[in-house]
Amino acid sequence: MSGIEGKVVMITGAGSGIGEATALLLAERGAKIVLGARRPERLEALAARIEEAGGEAVWARTDVTRREDVSGLVELARERYGKLDVLVSNAGVGLLSRLDDLRVEDWEEMIDVNLKGVLYGIAEALPVFREQGFGHFVNTVSTAGLRIVPLQAVYAGTKNAVRTISEGLRQEAGDSLRVTVVSPGAVRTDFAERMDPAVKPRIDKMMETGLTPDAVARAIAFAIEQPDGVDVGDIVVRPTAQG
Repeated sequence: MSGIEGKVVMITGAGSGIGEATALLLAERGAKIVLGARRPERLEALAARIEEAGGEAVWARTDVTRREDVSGLVELARERYGKLDVLVSNAGVGLLSRLDDLRVEDWEEMIDVNLKGVLYGIAEALPVFREQGFGHFVNTVSTAGLRIVPLQAVYAGTKNAVRTISEGLRQEAGDSLRVTVVSPGAVRTDFAERMDPAVKPRIDKMMETGLTPDAVARAIAFAIEQPDGVDVGDIVVRPTAQG
């Protein structure tokens, strides 16, 4: 039996990209998957794919900027499977622009999704993990927080805030809970879909040499499959072509 088989794993941002790839890989390895994202049609299709392949999955439309949605997804996991082993906080948006452009609504959305969404996950899952005596937080961050460049100031700021909170959580967690931060570099997803049209071509070009979402999923699986008492704290995974 692998360190993944039988675990109940909740994934936000599961409708596409890294979240979708992670759900498929973990289900293949025997996990029971609880899917959350804003587009229910994608969740329904993904759950069907998992079940057709012999896996188990449930889903609920989840907007991580609404604490009640995150709470409902945690409760769905407990009601259906009786526990929650892992929370993968993967939902995120990257609305890149120059600070001079004053795209304040974009800044607020990144703070709400990338930062507050993770905090809501912690608020809902941490009491469950404490009650159970086990649990694992996996937070998707970004290499944007490791190398600060123009256009990414607010995005990188939200990701670095999650990195800082995750380290604080790890130190407070004690010997029964685990905390992992996964920092992907460029990944071929729909990340640039909603960006400023002036920025999007540059990001699309960078994505041409990006990782597949499955590469990040394998990094997440590596952290989850470790035996109890082993905490993989920080994983950086980037394409070899990325500077």
